[in-house]
Amino acid sequence: MAVPDLPAFTRLLGVNVLHRSPERTEADLPVREELCNRRGVLHGGAVMALGDMLGVSKGDTAHAVCMPLHRGRTTIVLETRITRGDGKLAAIVTQTQLIFDNNDTNE
Repeated sequence: MAVPDLPAFTRLLGVNVLHRSPERTEADLPVREELCNRRGVLHGGAVMALGDMLGVSKGDTAHAVCMPLHRGRTTIVLETRITRGDGKLAAIVTQTQLIFDNNDTNE
């Protein structure tokens, strides 16, 4: 489905919109090297960009507050609440990150 009015960032990522209606939007994002993290998997930022439905208009300010929900030995779960300039909730992001021992990194 060709959608000519996609934002430039969406086109830059390479998102393919498969269906768009008021009830549902469906899209694919081909995973390519430029979108992967150093471990060779799709970067969390690319995942979030694909799922982005903030609805924060140009000229507004998105404010984010991130708090840990769980701090474990090998993982941490974080919740980020994003609000618009008027204080209304725009998005809730929940993410799980692996915790690597400093000896496990390739830096």
